[in-house]
Amino acid sequence: MEEVTKLSATELAIRYRDGSVKPSQVVDGLLDDIAMRDQEVGAFLDVFVEEARAAALEADKRYAAGEALGPLDGIPVAVKDNMLVHGKFARAASKILEGYVASYDATVVDRLKKGGAIILGKTNMDEFAMGSSTEHSAYGLTRNPLDPDRVPGGSSGGSAAAVAAGFTPLALGSDTGGSVRQPAAFCGVVGMKPTYGRVSRSGLIAMASSLDQIGPFARTVEDAELLFDEIQGFDEKDATTHQGQATSDKRQEGIAGLRVGLPKEYFAGGLDPRIKQAVDDAANVFEKAGAKLQEVTLPHTHAALPVYYVLMPAEVSANLARFDGVRYPNSTFDPEASRPEQSRRIPGDFWDIYSTTRQQFFGAETKRRVLLGTFVLSAGYADRYYAKAQRVRSLIKQDFDRAFEDVDVLLTPTAPTLPFRFGEKTDDPVAMYLADIYTVSANLAGIPGISVPFGGISESGKTFPAGVQIMAKPFGEATMFAAAKALEAPTNNEQPLQ
Repeated sequence: MEEVTKLSATELAIRYRDGSVKPSQVVDGLLDDIAMRDQEVGAFLDVFVEEARAAALEADKRYAAGEALGPLDGIPVAVKDNMLVHGKFARAASKILEGYVASYDATVVDRLKKGGAIILGKTNMDEFAMGSSTEHSAYGLTRNPLDPDRVPGGSSGGSAAAVAAGFTPLALGSDTGGSVRQPAAFCGVVGMKPTYGRVSRSGLIAMASSLDQIGPFARTVEDAELLFDEIQGFDEKDATTHQGQATSDKRQEGIAGLRVGLPKEYFAGGLDPRIKQAVDDAANVFEKAGAKLQEVTLPHTHAALPVYYVLMPAEVSANLARFDGVRYPNSTFDPEASRPEQSRRIPGDFWDIYSTTRQQFFGAETKRRVLLGTFVLSAGYADRYYAKAQRVRSLIKQDFDRAFEDVDVLLTPTAPTLPFRFGEKTDDPVAMYLADIYTVSANLAGIPGISVPFGGISESGKTFPAGVQIMAKPFGEATMFAAAKALEAPTNNEQPLQ
């Protein structure tokens, strides 16, 4: 059973169709493995044991009758805790939403269920997706399966760890500034952020609405593409989705003639030289496969992180205003105190409830970003900070537009360092934020990006694949996937980097 649970989603689909493996076998094996090992990893907040087993038995029947619902029928998928699953807790790893039960499915979950995919459970994350290490969850740490002393990245660390640990072949995360790609790099798996508007955000607990996108985690690029195909497309419940891009691009094979750009700004100081070497080796793979390399410039790269940390907190401040101590489960309001016979003080007006609830149930990082966002939107500062950041965001997007006139994809590092150890950056928020320095630009520009594990870096007796990032023009996912597949070919991705 252990070998079956290690099969990729693509391989499982083949085995399901030929009858050599049943979905129920795979789900039983994965659930047993989660029960035995996830106490050490902490990838899941909830595991849907009974529902997953029942759904697997239904998938068994469909395959036996030759009536599979689609390419992901019977394939297990884990879901980040900020996506709604009907009848299940949806806390976004925050105490303020503890006890909140989703009344409907997120669009991505609905599409997976309709295609027969099996939702295994909800994964851990940084509270409201605010963090780069999954150290900011209100429900405990998630550990990196490659080294339990190191973080799995964030904010989608639980989903990345679940795939890396072999608990599930597929998982969903959300990416606002790198929260799929960075943990994918830290955990040695594939993680992809689609073009903004390519995947519906309906049923995603919002962090920063102009930046958020849902994306897949997988063990292989082929699997990530399979999951992306299932969830992408127009959704009338999300006005930002693109009706003209409702179907998947035609898949591409081979990269001969592909124009690959190397942004010179991404190889400056602060980058681990071993990761730089991995990107250089990846560039050599492209060149040997017939791609054409050229240096490009993205002159406003230096402004991306400051712009992100003005715009993102501003949107956080607005989106989290709804958690007011009235409409969601956790609150400092005590209705008993409003009874006439009660002698103690009624808990003030709405603003008393609002402020005390948020003070008690929001975590430190969430409070930091709400305060920063409220400040940059305040009278006298909105023009100085927020409006200026919006103008610079337009310049960043224009940089990418110009670059994609000359190249088809961009090749960069995903993260500047290997996964760091727990506690190493929690006292220095700026150092933590720098973990996303190579990923935030794609969110600001609305373009797709994918992180692929490449090579191996030895450190402290452990081996960590380097995360190599490929970015493409808007709606250029097919080209991006083709380039990513070229990097994961066994002969191209087996040399250790010392």
